[in-house]
Amino acid sequence: MRYRAFAAQNMAMTMSQNDVQVQQKEEEDDSSMSRSDSGEDSLDGLMRHRCPLTPSLTPSPRKRTTSQSKTEPPLLRTNKRTIYTAGRPPWYNVTGTTFKEAFVIGLCGGSASGKTTVANKIIEALDVPWVVLLSMDSFYKVLSKEEQELAARNEYNFDHPDAFDFELLVTVLRKLKKGKSIKVPVYDFTTHNRRKEWKTVYGANVVIFEGILAFANKELLKLLDMKVFVDTDSDIRLVRRLKRDITDRGRDIGGVIKQYNKFVKPAFEQYIEPTVQVADIVVPRGGENFVALDLIVQHVHSQLEKREITVRSALASAHQGQPLPKTLSVMESTPQVRGMHTIIRNKETSRDEFIFYSKRLMRLLIEHALSFLPLKPVSVETPQGTVYEGKRLSGKRITGVSILRAGETMEQALMAVCKDIRLGKILIQTNHDTGEPELHYLRLPKELSEDYVILMDSTVSTGAAALMAVRVLLDHDVQEDKIFLLSLLMAEMGVHSVAYAFPKVRIITTAVDKNVNDEFHIIPGIGNFGDRYFGTDAPSDWYESDEGMDY
Repeated sequence: MRYRAFAAQNMAMTMSQNDVQVQQKEEEDDSSMSRSDSGEDSLDGLMRHRCPLTPSLTPSPRKRTTSQSKTEPPLLRTNKRTIYTAGRPPWYNVTGTTFKEAFVIGLCGGSASGKTTVANKIIEALDVPWVVLLSMDSFYKVLSKEEQELAARNEYNFDHPDAFDFELLVTVLRKLKKGKSIKVPVYDFTTHNRRKEWKTVYGANVVIFEGILAFANKELLKLLDMKVFVDTDSDIRLVRRLKRDITDRGRDIGGVIKQYNKFVKPAFEQYIEPTVQVADIVVPRGGENFVALDLIVQHVHSQLEKREITVRSALASAHQGQPLPKTLSVMESTPQVRGMHTIIRNKETSRDEFIFYSKRLMRLLIEHALSFLPLKPVSVETPQGTVYEGKRLSGKRITGVSILRAGETMEQALMAVCKDIRLGKILIQTNHDTGEPELHYLRLPKELSEDYVILMDSTVSTGAAALMAVRVLLDHDVQEDKIFLLSLLMAEMGVHSVAYAFPKVRIITTAVDKNVNDEFHIIPGIGNFGDRYFGTDAPSDWYESDEGMDY
């Protein structure tokens, strides 16, 4: 059903500051959803403070020379960390399969029509976490030397469909819609080329895709859940384009007008304006049309509500009475291991002793887990000049990923055993209104697809947090059979949940307890591992993943 949304009051076209400033200031962090560097600093100090409300997303002045595709989640930034104040709820079902695709809004309109202003207004009004703004400007083709010379003389048509890499664009948007991690090119308008550094984007609940030819490709149209055409008067668009190209891109007024008359205006009439016919909503006056924006926001909210799913309650009622899976490996309960469990499970144990014996147990667990890595035969020469037939890791490398906060305690043991290992971190919190796990923070090393990943959490009860963490790794192209889930203590329920959803994941622990109570605490359990280890007080919803709190 198509709507033409008109404001009830002033129908005149007026220009405002926001009409000209169509681009929002780009985030300083190129990849706020998925940081590529590793870090060993603890979240304990940072997470003692509540995070502020969602920051205003009103566009601010900037000089834009590169394309913009970015994430816009509610967040708190520090000099080292990005913490999301509203978590991403599960986007998969109890089988671990992606169940909830991102809702994709397509914004189309002529050059300088105010598409990005409309996108930012929608983001601000939606007030939902994990929103991605994907710009079509990022997908201009790489120009040949001859084409670059034409562009320098304002004789290259950037408004023609042939100027865009639609194949790459469709591939990226399709993966993003399915919840996968994607890399977006950054186009430099001053050199008319792509930069070497691409942006990593992950974790979208809503994707806003904007571009002059957003509706010009049939495969693209299939990916759009809502199509919005921004209709702005041609004179206003010309004034905005003059200001942008002269001020931000260093071009002269004659060249801009020449390009506009030769390419921009004809392309609009031939390729862009006709696509208004496929739009669900037409928005005159862009970001100033609050009636149209409200209509869009209401529809998106209703669609998101229909896509809500629950995971934890389903996990709690599943797999009861089933035998433990073959992918589970429990360390032999030697007198030494049994003695350490006795100490750390005892509520009277001092913090110093709890830390000491937990670390001993972690080291044994890591050593045990490494024995499951595939090895290949290798011959080396000893100092005596003889040959020794040995073994070496059969694979690219090992990467450690901890589920914050409690899983971070296992990093030292891993680093002591695996030299120069790369580390990543995932923060998963329980939403106490819904009872569901939510993804708040993510930082993973680059290029994980060939790595063996050791995923660490102190305890696993229902498996909800572990399930989400594994799904995140799979979304970043880690192979399922190369994921090793390590925990000091697990409940049978959590073991079954992970094994059922991801039957190729190796599950390794020092002990498995049989029961989980109504509050999802492991029985007999170990208590709140994070609080006992770090010496913090009663559980806080900003301190632990649900598994680190022993439920």
